[in-house]
Order: sequence, then structure tokens, then C-alpha cells
Amino acid sequence: MPMKRILITDKVHPLLVGGLEDAGYDVTYEPRMPYAEVQHSARQFDGLIINSKVICNRDFLDSQRHLDFIGRLGSGLDIIDLPYSKEVGIEIISSPEGNANAVGEHTLGMLLSVMCNLNRSFEDLQRHEWNREPHRGEELHGKTIGIVGYGHTGPAFAKKLEGFEVDILVYDKYRTGFVGVKEANLNDLLLQSDIVSIHLPLTAETDGMVDHDFLSKCKKGSILINTSRGNIVNSESLLSHLVNGHIGGACLDVLENEKPSTWNDQERKIYDALLCQPNVIITPHIAGWTHQSLERIASILLGKILAFYAD
Repeated sequence: MPMKRILITDKVHPLLVGGLEDAGYDVTYEPRMPYAEVQHSARQFDGLIINSKVICNRDFLDSQRHLDFIGRLGSGLDIIDLPYSKEVGIEIISSPEGNANAVGEHTLGMLLSVMCNLNRSFEDLQRHEWNREPHRGEELHGKTIGIVGYGHTGPAFAKKLEGFEVDILVYDKYRTGFVGVKEANLNDLLLQSDIVSIHLPLTAETDGMVDHDFLSKCKKGSILINTSRGNIVNSESLLSHLVNGHIGGACLDVLENEKPSTWNDQERKIYDALLCQPNVIITPHIAGWTHQSLERIASILLGKILAFYAD
């Protein structure tokens, strides 16, 4: 059997490249390959490993029907037309387990920053202002945390909350039977939760899910967290509810448009206003972006690829 050839188009931990080569695969590692070149170059390979820059729509998949698999570094499969990839016979291999712990830790860190005014008080000190009372914080103890979506990152966040003596409510439309947390319907979760954390994939069903109606159902003064996908939360609706005080704070690792250089006038107006809110923290989609998750994703994807070819 000819040696299988695998193209990797994004930065990966050396463990993945070395592991594939040790297993007898011919690996081409081109992490700086522009998206425009991937579609042409991938035609010479049996497997393709991507991150978020390669959009695998129908046109792309039609040109890659020869591929055995497409490996996704991390989770988010919204960049791949999953039904069509199945139709053309390309296996999709992802590694959402790899960055779940990182997302759990980052989510907790952002929440504590907002509740304890860490960023705001530090900014005051940078101006040589020593202000204590304006930065009196809130404790997590006794709060109710609502987790919407309980696949990989939702449970990771719940685990980080152990020891804070909080009540955890969970809503997942497609999963039940969770241990150590309380299941609730979405309306009850929003009504009762002091903090609502979104842990959902981006699909046609979840696109724009957190809108004016969703936020209106939230408990007054609650904090919204989104470390999943930006398009799930309507930023304009969130800003409106922050300004009128119904939502007490927000922790966002993602936005609808994550390229500031391309923001239109409306986006710039909304995002600049969000960035100026004293009860908001925004990070540049780095929740799952740790040195440890880089290695863990590589290890998990390697194991799945080897298992795929062993079948």
C-alpha cells in the first residue's frame, strides 16, 4: 500500500508531526500556507489537518473528494459543511476534548475578573489611583450558575467551580442524565441564574440565539459569559441590556466579527461601546489557546487519525 500523505496547514505541537511520521506517514507541515493555496495543494494528499482559516464549504469539498479525512485542530466544526462531507465520503476528525480544560479555566478567570473588578482596579493603579470602595467585589459563594450546553467545555467549567459552593443548573437540548449538577429547562435556568455561561457549537439553530428575547428572560443583574462562538450572541442586544442595567456584566472571548480591521461603522460603534463598559471583559478568542491545549489537541488528534487508518 502506498504511503499515506498528510498536509498540515496550521501550527501544531511537534508531537503530531512526529507521531504521524513515526507511524509511517509522509507529512508536509506548512503552517503559513495561505488559504488560497490550500485548495490546490491539498489535492496531492490523502489527509488534511486544518484550524480555522480553511473554510470547508461545498466548493472546497467538491475539489477534495479524494481525501480520506479532514482533521480539525480543536472543536468548532461550523467551518465544515458536515452533511456534504459525509455525502462525498470525507471523514471529519476533530479534537474538542483537547482545549476543554483551557476553556474552563479561562471562563472562570474572566468571571472572577468581572466580579472582583480586577481589571478596573488595576487600570486605576496604572493612573496612580488607589480606590478601594468603588471596586468592592462580589463573591461566587452562594450564587447560581447556569450552563447552557454541556458537551466538553460546559462540564470543564462546572469542574472548575467545585469548591466555590455554588449551585449549578444545566440545560442541554440534546443531552440529559448529568451527574453532580441540576438539570433545568432553559427558561427556568435564565430566570434563576446569577451567571449564564454559553457553551454551544455554532449551528443554524444557535446562530443569534442570545438575542433581546433571551436576555430579557435572564435574571436582572446576571452576568453573561460566552466562550463558544461570537455569532451565538447578538452584541447589539447585549449592549442594550448592559446599558439599561438588566444584564449586570459580560465576559466575552468571542465576537461576531473578530477582525477589527474589517469592522464596519455599525460594528465599530457596538464593539467600542462594549469595550468601554466597566462591567465587561473581552478577550481575543484565546479561551482554548494555551501551551498545554496545543499539546493535548495534537495528542488527541494523533490518536484518532491512527485509529481511523487502523480500522
